Amino acid sequence: MPTAKAAVLYEVHRPLEVVDVEVGRPKAGEVLVRVVSAGVCHSDLHVMHGDLPSNLPVVIGHEGSGVVEEVGPGVTTVQKGDHVILVWRAPCGTCFFCMRGKPILCDNGAKIRFSGRLADGTSRFSRNGQEIKHFSGVSSFSEYTVLPAEGVVAIRKDVPLQTAALVGCAVMTGVGAVINTARVEPGSSVLVFGSGGVGLNVIQGAALAGAEKVIAVDLLDNKLEYAKQFGATHTINGRTTDAVQAVKELTDGIGADYAFDAIGNVKILEQGLEAIRKAGTLVCVGMPNHQAQFAFTVFPFIIAEKRILSSIYGSCNPWVDFPRLLNLYVAGKLKLDELVSREYKLGEVNEAFRALEAGEVARSIVRF
Repeated sequence: MPTAKAAVLYEVHRPLEVVDVEVGRPKAGEVLVRVVSAGVCHSDLHVMHGDLPSNLPVVIGHEGSGVVEEVGPGVTTVQKGDHVILVWRAPCGTCFFCMRGKPILCDNGAKIRFSGRLADGTSRFSRNGQEIKHFSGVSSFSEYTVLPAEGVVAIRKDVPLQTAALVGCAVMTGVGAVINTARVEPGSSVLVFGSGGVGLNVIQGAALAGAEKVIAVDLLDNKLEYAKQFGATHTINGRTTDAVQAVKELTDGIGADYAFDAIGNVKILEQGLEAIRKAGTLVCVGMPNHQAQFAFTVFPFIIAEKRILSSIYGSCNPWVDFPRLLNLYVAGKLKLDELVSREYKLGEVNEAFRALEAGEVARSIVRF
C-alpha cells in the first residue's frame, strides 16, 4: 500500500491540509495512477466553500493527468506506463445513457461523485485508520490515486502531461459546450460571460466553430485581455458597462445568437436570456450553488422561441473528444499552453486557490 502526499479537505471554509495518506492497491476494474499534473478549478473551490456538497474528509481535485502505475484484475483498456487524462464522471458503459452515446449522464459517475467512494462502495484512501473520500472519482491533488478503468483515457505521449491535464475539465467543458451542446454555426454571434478557465475555452471553441463575433464579458480587465488572446473579437467590462445593451448595439439591436454562462450565477443567466435574439440559445455551463433557482417570465420567452440548454462536461464522449482536442493542439489550432498562468507545488495548493478566487490567473496547475 503506497503512501502519498495529498491535499485533504476536512471542513468547509477551512484551508486544505497537505498530509500523508495511504493509497490502496487497485481492485478489479480499477487503475492506480501516478499524478503528474492537477488543474486548479472553481468546482473544487465551490466544494471548499460549501456551495457544492461533498462527503468529508475528501482528497480534492478533479482535473488531472498522469501515468498508469498498476492495473487491477480485468482491466484491458490501459496498461502500466500509459499516459492518461483523468475523467471526473466515469461511466459504466452499459446503462441506458451510455448505450445511447451520453456517457457523461451515466448514473454510475453521479453515484461515485456524491458518495465519495468507488463502485464497490469503498474508498482507496485512508489516514491513521480513518477513511478519506474520493472527489468525483478522481482526487487529482494526490501523488497517487485510484480510479475506475473507465475514469482514465489513454493519450498520445508526445503531448506534455501538464498540458494534457487541462483537457480533463476546463478545455473539454468549454469547447464541448460550443461544439457538442450548442453546435454553434459558422458566422454566428457568441456571447460569453466569464473569462476564467472554462470561459476562455468557450471563447476558443466559438473561434474554432467559425463564429463571426465572440463577445467576452467579465468584471476584470486582465481577464478580458486573456479573452482577446483566445479569440474574443469584442470585450465588455460588466462592472462599468451595461452588458446587455452593449451586446444589442454590437448585433444591430437583434441580440446574440448564443450566450454562454461560464460562471454559474443566476443574475448572469437572466442577462444572458435577455441578451440573446429571438430563437437564440442560452447555454448554462458554470456551476451555481446547488440550491440556486432561476426564474423568468414565461410568456415572452415562449413567443420569442428562445432556448435554454444545460451542458455538463461539454456533452462529451471522453474517448472520442479528448484525443480529438489533443490532435487539434498538436496541429496548432487549440491553445493549451497559453491557459497556464502559474505553476505550483502541492504544498502551495492553498495559495493556488487564493489566486484563482482573486482572479489573478486564467488557469494554474499543481505539478508533482
